[in-house]
Amino acid sequence: MGSFSMWHWLIVLAIVLLLFGRGKIPELMGDVAKGIKSFKKGMSDDDATPEAGRSDLGRTVDHKADETK
Repeated sequence: MGSFSMWHWLIVLAIVLLLFGRGKIPELMGDVAKGIKSFKKGMSDDDATPEAGRSDLGRTVDHKADETK
């Protein structure tokens, strides 16, 4: 009951091809690949943005008190 024979896999493959068609599956995989690439690009952009702001962390501000006493 746990394993499928070759006939089961052929029937499943035939149903998938009937539902999606021959050209739809590669198109779907291309869309998935584009989504992964844009996700990686977005993650690298998020990592690169704080680096520019971190250069300001090393600066100190000198403050002189008013001597009006």
